[in-house]
Amino acid sequence: MAVLAGVFAIVSGVNDGGALLGAGLRVPGVRPLVALFVLVAAVAAVPMLTSRVAATFTTRLASLPGAAGQVAMTVAVVCALVVVLVLSSRGWPTSLTLAIVGGLTGAAVGLGLPVSAGAVGLVLGAGIAAPFVGATVAVLASRVVSLGRAQSLPRLHWGGFAMQCLAYAANDGQKMLAVFLVGLGVGGAPPLVCLLVAALFAVGAVYGLPRAARTLSRQLLPARQLHAVAAGLGSGLSVIGCAAAGAPVSMTQAIAGGFVGAGVADSVRRVRWAATMKIVLAWTLTLPVSGLLGLAAGLMIRGVAA
Repeated sequence: MAVLAGVFAIVSGVNDGGALLGAGLRVPGVRPLVALFVLVAAVAAVPMLTSRVAATFTTRLASLPGAAGQVAMTVAVVCALVVVLVLSSRGWPTSLTLAIVGGLTGAAVGLGLPVSAGAVGLVLGAGIAAPFVGATVAVLASRVVSLGRAQSLPRLHWGGFAMQCLAYAANDGQKMLAVFLVGLGVGGAPPLVCLLVAALFAVGAVYGLPRAARTLSRQLLPARQLHAVAAGLGSGLSVIGCAAAGAPVSMTQAIAGGFVGAGVADSVRRVRWAATMKIVLAWTLTLPVSGLLGLAAGLMIRGVAA
């Protein structure tokens, strides 16, 4: 389970870290190595201050006691990785957060563990709302930023990026910590575990940067610095709001929504809607498919154990 948790952290870096870094590196203002350091530092430090979203994965979605909880989390991680890797191989970038939520819920039901319908509903509602909130805030931010001076864009770009890093570490990134906590059978946010998660995440982020940069900065719209600033502010604010409620949401979804909103603020025609709909379709498939896989695996394990 510990090895699987490590693999999950690396894949999270490829999928999430690459998207966070790649979203802004095609415009000046944020240097790659400095940006990587800021992101990894946030992933390591913020969970030591608040692990509210990690607790949602470990206790609120489903009861994960002892060995049964470790089995459920193992099934969830395997299902999430399978779904995300299959969709990504077809050029459909998707959300690991949606995948792990679906896999964990399905596995818990299959294994006969208690599942909180209210917590699942909160996560689903937040996941659906986050891209739209990110897009709306990005539209407003784009209008406001465009009224300012061009010289202020680099500073605003850094502010938006820093907000994204904090938002990810307080929300989406804590799924990695949750997998380690269940696998190791510990609670809270031990500093050594947080540092290990951050180091493995950094490895994946460096590997995933080129692909994610192409997807978010070129496929959704021809990105300019104004778009990166607006998308950063929009996605950061929406994800931080969800973190305050303890609802895990996908940072990649929020970033994509932010870029779409920033593009719409210029003109609806700037957004490449075919690529956008492909990503939305991948999101739509991810949770139910991972949930069904988790359910099937949980039922099989339960049947064998009986």
